[in-house]
Amino acid sequence: MPANIVAFVVALGVGLLIGVERERRKGDGDRRGAAGVRTFVMIALLGAIAGAAGLSVLTAVLGVGVVALAALSYWRTQAADPGLTTEVAMLATFGMGVLANQDAMLAAGLGVLIALLLAARTRLHAFARAALTDRELYDAILLAGAALIVLPLLPDRPLDPLGAINPRLVWRLTVIVMLVNAAGYAAMRLLGPRWGLPLAGLCGGFVSSVATIAAMGRRSREDAGQLHGALAGAALSSVGTVLQLAMVIGATSGVILGRMVLPLAAMGVVAVATGWVMSRRHSASANNAAAPAGRAFDPRQALLFAAILAAMLAAVSALERLFGARGVVGGAVAGGFLDTHSAAASVSALAMRGVISTDAAIIAIAVAISANAVTKLWVAAAGGGARYFRYLAPGLAAMIAALWAGIALGRAAGL
Repeated sequence: MPANIVAFVVALGVGLLIGVERERRKGDGDRRGAAGVRTFVMIALLGAIAGAAGLSVLTAVLGVGVVALAALSYWRTQAADPGLTTEVAMLATFGMGVLANQDAMLAAGLGVLIALLLAARTRLHAFARAALTDRELYDAILLAGAALIVLPLLPDRPLDPLGAINPRLVWRLTVIVMLVNAAGYAAMRLLGPRWGLPLAGLCGGFVSSVATIAAMGRRSREDAGQLHGALAGAALSSVGTVLQLAMVIGATSGVILGRMVLPLAAMGVVAVATGWVMSRRHSASANNAAAPAGRAFDPRQALLFAAILAAMLAAVSALERLFGARGVVGGAVAGGFLDTHSAAASVSALAMRGVISTDAAIIAIAVAISANAVTKLWVAAAGGGARYFRYLAPGLAAMIAALWAGIALGRAAGL
């Protein structure tokens, strides 16, 4: 089919989609809206004609005409409807008609997207005005700024004397942590409190498994009837840790992630099984756990992660220079007690640069995860008491055993 014919077909489809949606909104009688199905189809075809002619003067003249019609439409209807949705949709439809001659698929996709946005008006308004809090909106803006403004501006090369700290790598991993945290929070907000402590623990694991285990321990101590629910949340927090760990390692080194898939999967399966067993014993009162309130993520925690990661990169690099591979393992142990993800990311970054071997990096990451499990046991005992610790410890020990067994099996299979 000739390219011009495709462009006109796409323009016709886009005009119909948007026009039908606007026709349903325009109302009836003397106060009805100015643009409906026929108007939008003709505007889209005008754009396609301008694009097919390839004359900038014709495109400009027709574009000015559409702008004038949109302005006249707004002047006529502003008393009843001060919104600009229909008028902006007219301009967008003309633009997509022009674009269809250059990239028909992109124009078609944008047309469908705009039609969906128009059709979802009620839900979008309710979400923006009632469901979304001011703090959540602020967090969304912060996250967008971190990903779309700060990240592209950072240099993509090591800047420190040791050649270990790449600002863009550090911030990219920080953005990933923020994204995962926000996704976990959104899941809780959308699904509500029905799932109680197990879901809260799973989502909390994306933020900090150590902190989640401590919080669940405090809940079990305050209400003994929710012990098994708290234990389920604590166990499932390790699932969040495993998933986030895989994302962090993958963002740093795809090779190491490939070698770590089996160990991490084994650890995750044990964590899921432990959480499921505890959930089966979960008392009905745990289902009344309140939905999370507050922030999608904590910017201070994100900055702390970036600082820990940068410090870990420098410390592990320095230890490697002084002691070789043994220094890397020692640095991973020290970092793992505080934060598994930053320790794993720093080791993966060194392996990606060829400073240490892939095998040494895998051992160092496993050691960091094991060290972090010790921290989890310590906060479990401190926060939840002896009974909480006694129930949780076997599950954590089984997760670490599965991790090391996965590494051994991977080596035996030559993976």
